[in-house]
Amino acid sequence: MLQEKIRNVAIIAHVDHGKTTLVDCLLQASGVFRENQEVEERVLDSNDQERERGITILSKNVSIEHKGVKINIIDTPGHADFGGEVERVLNMADGALLIVDAFEGPMPQTRFVLQHALDMGLRIMVVVNKIDRPGSRPEQVVDEVFDLMCELNASDEQLDFPVVYTSAMQGISKLDMADEGKNMLPLLDKILEEIPAPDVDVDGPVAMQICTVDHSSFVGRIGVGRLSSGTIHKNENVLVIKNDGTRYNTVIKQLFTFEQLGKKEQQSAGAGDIIAVVGVDDADIGDVVTSRETPRTFDPIKVEQPTMAIIFEASTSPLVGREGDIVGARQLKERLLKEAESNISMQITELPDKSGMEVAGRGVLHLSVLMETMRREGFEFQVGRPRVIIKEDENGNKLEPIEEATVDVPSDYAGKVIEVFGTAGGEMTDMVSRGEQTHIVFHIPSRGTMGLRTKVLNATRGEAIMFHHFYDYGTWRGDLGGRVRGSMIAMATEKSVAYALDTLQERGRLFVGPGEDCYEGMIVGESAKESDMVVNVAKAKQLGNQRSSGADKAISLTPKVTFTLEEALEYIEDDELVEVTPKSIRLRKRLLSATDRKKAAKK
Repeated sequence: MLQEKIRNVAIIAHVDHGKTTLVDCLLQASGVFRENQEVEERVLDSNDQERERGITILSKNVSIEHKGVKINIIDTPGHADFGGEVERVLNMADGALLIVDAFEGPMPQTRFVLQHALDMGLRIMVVVNKIDRPGSRPEQVVDEVFDLMCELNASDEQLDFPVVYTSAMQGISKLDMADEGKNMLPLLDKILEEIPAPDVDVDGPVAMQICTVDHSSFVGRIGVGRLSSGTIHKNENVLVIKNDGTRYNTVIKQLFTFEQLGKKEQQSAGAGDIIAVVGVDDADIGDVVTSRETPRTFDPIKVEQPTMAIIFEASTSPLVGREGDIVGARQLKERLLKEAESNISMQITELPDKSGMEVAGRGVLHLSVLMETMRREGFEFQVGRPRVIIKEDENGNKLEPIEEATVDVPSDYAGKVIEVFGTAGGEMTDMVSRGEQTHIVFHIPSRGTMGLRTKVLNATRGEAIMFHHFYDYGTWRGDLGGRVRGSMIAMATEKSVAYALDTLQERGRLFVGPGEDCYEGMIVGESAKESDMVVNVAKAKQLGNQRSSGADKAISLTPKVTFTLEEALEYIEDDELVEVTPKSIRLRKRLLSATDRKKAAKK
């Protein structure tokens, strides 16, 4: 039975094609905000990191009302590293708005998110956004989307997709480029017309699969999903079927639906709506909440496997505990196991020797977001170099994850980009000229992408735009080589001195400034030579008993190199670690003592 008063629609797109800004416009158009109300841009990016990075990391649920119909909107991440969020929340939708930039057209992550939506049989509605952008080419972009959908084996029905042209910044939408475009109502009308109403069994037994787990410090875990059949009531007795097949009875303590930007408590909710339930204390992704008398089951929610792993350990730095409140191995383990419960796209296991926790995710960004979240919670820990997850084929041959990378670059720098990718094991698969820009596609091992963005930006003077996402497992490409230059390593635990740094900056790049706490084994800079060098960052000027004939020269230090978490993870070698604290990101050798490092090198 069709629930004509409900529409469940996911918004999918490549990074920075305007998903969250478009949702802001829909919220404004449907009267969620008062006319004089001050509203932040990208209101759904409520997470601190989302605001700082300008990307969506966690999927969000909101609802608006248009012409008496409730539209549940699911805002999804555009970055492939957070694909696990996209894969599971699409289970709650009946259709999807595919947002595509009117200038850039379909990009790598467009293919990634669209593939999942097509596989689930969702009705696709194409929204060509940023039509006000200089150089926009909306008609060609629609043709490119059609070609992409053909490549992805879309059905004939899916290929007959409706198109809406929008400018989220100006708050306008139109069905034809020749139209004037005054507001977002044409888009809202098209959603009601094209996105199918949920086809559900209203009179059947209660059945809901949990697609997202929320958490509240007051009520604990909250399971979110679409009610597929029946009517669920507060205080109702239900059966929970876990992913491993175990079952237990529980009571729905609280029941919520999504109303505008928040949740609204209800006494009951009908099939087809997206709901949140409290009472499933150990709610996990994929769990089924259903009727005790006539239980229903669903297929497990599958997500693509992680491609990169990293080891988290309790910090062994001499400075441990100075900047963070939570430093113990037990607390680190508990926090990561808690993350594993709600983050289905990560695999978190304890090492056999209990020395640390291995966390496997989709890429360096996926892993670094977790680290950034933990350091903001007060954790101090250390992590090693990310390693790719290797598989074997039926003949025992090694397979490694291969990424598809696309680079848009001014044509003058195309040769340099090809050279950089060649040294990292990349193979060019396509090259297209678009006016003064060249669009190049490569297949490259995931190992080769570490530190690649910096090399590409350096080679193109910051002019290149690069994206990459997991493509497939391919044959092992052999050794790619690591960092060419060695490290400057502090010889003692002391504060750095400007006089010493002035001498050292002539021999390489510095990672520390004057007056910073340093310790034996800490990496304080990059040497200009291939080998590591142990340096004294606390060396002060020798003062004689006579004034020198010439005045002391003023010390002028080059600004130190500051790493982001992703840059630090991509920079280090196998014998190095990144020390993460709430205030600092430091690089260090795994073995702090120079004597221990020499012994290890001889073995």
